[in-house]
Amino acid sequence: MRVAIAADHGGFDQKGEIAAYMAQELGCDVVDLGPDTPESVDYPDYAVKVAKMVSEGTADRGVLICGTGIGMAIAADKLPGVRASSITTPAFAELFRQHNNGNVVCLSGRYIEPEVNKQIVKTFLTTDFEGGRHERRVAKIAALDAKEA
Repeated sequence: MRVAIAADHGGFDQKGEIAAYMAQELGCDVVDLGPDTPESVDYPDYAVKVAKMVSEGTADRGVLICGTGIGMAIAADKLPGVRASSITTPAFAELFRQHNNGNVVCLSGRYIEPEVNKQIVKTFLTTDFEGGRHERRVAKIAALDAKEA
């Protein structure tokens, strides 16, 4: 699975550790889209980099890390086909995948410990979409992207 990852200054400290975890422990092909230093950056710039790869199909999933995960989720969701959410527990990650077919997980680098974020990422990457009754709901979200609503 190809996974794009990026952060802002609030998530920089965890980005390298989570990228290494995905590559070494989960066997993912990880594309690190920055930043390369902990200096202050604008999170929308990095959210768009990851969301664009997921939207265009050059990455299967995305991981974004900022202070709370909230700003990254708002920005990433602006791209068509991207279903991003700020996730703070493995249980929420599981439901995000099962019910929403989420494809970009947004993590808190300031309020959630790295070990918990690793479990969130593992759950996000290993949980399948349930389909069924959820398919029609996800299709309605896709229609919003296509401005058919």
